[in-house]
Amino acid sequence: MRSFYLTPKLFACMKGYNGQQLVKDLIAGIIVAIIALPLSIALALASGVEPAAGVYTAIAAGFVVSLFGGSRVQIAGPTTAFATTVAGIVAVKGMDGLFIATVMAGIFLILMGVFKLGSLIKFIPGTITVGFTAGIAVTILVGQIKDFLGLQYASGVKPIETFEKIEANVHAISTFSWQALLVGAVCLLILIVYPKIEKRIPPSLIAVVVGILMVKLIPGLGDHVFTIGELYTIPAGLPKISLSGMDLSFDNIASLVPDAFTIAILAAIESLLSCVVADSMVNSKHNSNAELVAQGLGNIASVLFGGIPATGAIARTAANAKNGGRTPVAGMVHAVVLLLVLLFLMPLAGLIPMPAIAAILFMVAYNMSEWKKFVRILKRAPKSDSFVMVLTFVLTVVFDLVVAIVVGLVLAAMLFMKRMSSEANVVGWEYPENDADSIDLRQVPKHVRVYEISGPMFFGSAERILDIQFKDYTKCLVLRMRGVPSLDESAISAMESLYKKCQKKNVTLIFSHVNAQPLEALKKAGLYDVVGGEYFCPHIDDALALAETIA
Repeated sequence: MRSFYLTPKLFACMKGYNGQQLVKDLIAGIIVAIIALPLSIALALASGVEPAAGVYTAIAAGFVVSLFGGSRVQIAGPTTAFATTVAGIVAVKGMDGLFIATVMAGIFLILMGVFKLGSLIKFIPGTITVGFTAGIAVTILVGQIKDFLGLQYASGVKPIETFEKIEANVHAISTFSWQALLVGAVCLLILIVYPKIEKRIPPSLIAVVVGILMVKLIPGLGDHVFTIGELYTIPAGLPKISLSGMDLSFDNIASLVPDAFTIAILAAIESLLSCVVADSMVNSKHNSNAELVAQGLGNIASVLFGGIPATGAIARTAANAKNGGRTPVAGMVHAVVLLLVLLFLMPLAGLIPMPAIAAILFMVAYNMSEWKKFVRILKRAPKSDSFVMVLTFVLTVVFDLVVAIVVGLVLAAMLFMKRMSSEANVVGWEYPENDADSIDLRQVPKHVRVYEISGPMFFGSAERILDIQFKDYTKCLVLRMRGVPSLDESAISAMESLYKKCQKKNVTLIFSHVNAQPLEALKKAGLYDVVGGEYFCPHIDDALALAETIA
């Protein structure tokens, strides 16, 4: 009996589950939690929200996605991809706006999974994904320059866009703190060098500990370096959520639909990409539709728990797989460990220096930028693909992801249709008089005209059908369609116009070797019955034999 298409992967993993695997999952879950703690705090700050919101997200979304998801080892939580989008929503609409947008995004994701749209994500070109990923990396990097250099903005200055942040940094350069730069540089050096020496302990944890010790133990350093606790409130215990006073008017909800759509698309893309990476690491196959439903439920749970949008985190997912996690139990353990930290150790997070957080995010931005892949595409890809990637990158940095993704998709679709149109062809057979005995040529009566149609015939190429011409003495027109994989409505309409033209000229129209989809489309449109089934021949020789009988 086949399982329900939205069945969580946890159910299948529980078959034959044993104590040995439980130990591996526990160890992997604890390690991933250690990695996720500083990252969650850093990403929350990059998103313009309180640091605890990142931990809330990792707990709620991490547990729910592991429980209901379609991957064995997926780890969900706050990610870099959402940072600029979340910061923009919070700056304009506040946390209430973010709550509504994320709930709507969760509903969109659930519907995408229910209606089996998981496989459609593969139709988003890789150039667009690389472009906006690199763009997000740049925006994250620019956004952390302030804390890395210890800059202090003037009262009321709260830049949102990338260029606004650059301008604010330039104006605040007089507040530069070499002490902050020293702490940030040491932490960044640890993040770069430490993984080459030791890989068992997360480098971000080492960097955070060293940063705290520097600020606390080096005389005078702490007076010039801000910590999380000095700039933000670090609550202990569970979050308190209140929905009273939230603007649930139609106009407000409608204004947040584009943001919700962006969150949903980003969550879907990054989560399914993470699943693909995880599949190759654990020799498994994820259920994309179940994963989308889980991501929807996880995002709703996240904001109900005081968090922000979440998605599958590729780095944490890979860490889970590398450390022995093989079932969703590891992801659930990671969430429980973070919950224990939230309840008992969260105030200690206030000791983390802001330059240390900036250094962590610098590395996150570098790792997610995929600059080598970006350069490789520029070198080897067609110019049109490179243009789409660069444009998506620029639009992400200058404007936002909504503009970048929409423009990128529209442009990529137009370029794809242009390519497909150039592949389509309608060519009339030539009749060389000097080589009539060649075995490669068929004998075609003078009153018969043959056209070879190839490539997908759609609205971008359908007009070529209307260019078909025949002589005054032509009595029969044969359309050889063995190279046509598909027809759309525009192509069918062009066929109907050609048939009417043939009728006016008293020319019989014969079809040869019509493939399955075009034949079904012509039948559904009624043209098959109008022309007559006897004029649809399986082979060109049959079509020519029939044409020869028509005088």
